[in-house]
Amino acid sequence: MKQRRQWNENHKRLKEIILKTEEHSKAVQLFLNQHSLLHSSSISQMVHETLEDKLMKNLDETTFRQFPVPNPDTKNSIAWHLWHIARIEDMTMNLLVADEQQVLYSANWLEKMNISFTHSGNDMPEEDIAILSSRIDIHSLLAYRAAVGIQTQKVISSLKPGQFKIQVDQNRITRLFDEKAVLPNSRWLAEYWSKKNIAGLMLMPATRHIFLHLNKCVRIKEKLHKQTKKLILMKSVP
Repeated sequence: MKQRRQWNENHKRLKEIILKTEEHSKAVQLFLNQHSLLHSSSISQMVHETLEDKLMKNLDETTFRQFPVPNPDTKNSIAWHLWHIARIEDMTMNLLVADEQQVLYSANWLEKMNISFTHSGNDMPEEDIAILSSRIDIHSLLAYRAAVGIQTQKVISSLKPGQFKIQVDQNRITRLFDEKAVLPNSRWLAEYWSKKNIAGLMLMPATRHIFLHLNKCVRIKEKLHKQTKKLILMKSVP
């Protein structure tokens, strides 16, 4: 909890300096630190436990795949949340910011993850969420997410002072639909991104959005584990 409070404070600091050209180097370093805490410590050799590390510790497959879940703020599985944040980060950083190929298409990730969904997951039918939750390969999903995280750090580190102010190019918004990264009924999402500059994409899709979903995942895990322990205890009582 203390680490998460510190993350929030640092995010506020990042928001304050990200558009200041003279603070560019500090903003990049702060972004990289914030971003690293949302991925496995293996991608940045961090000494401290990251939020993903905390989530994956003692996370069993049943808990990972369960859909729907009983939490009040979400009924989607942990599997779905991890896939969703990976897809959002991949398309915003590589397509909208860098205008490059998405990581998803760089190494047969769809085949490795055993799924066919290429979109963000927004407005996804429940039957598709159930399919994804039951079929997705856990290790490949985590590997894909790590590959996305590594690429994000390369993309942001390559940007020059002043580039954080650049608005999202509308041709790149069109690519979201051409590459089926955003569903037609989720046009609102593309319109939301179209109003952002690069700083806005860094502050939400690449950091805050991930933070919020990982926190949801931790709460799902804790609640399901409590339910399991309670059932075991009830069965043990004669």
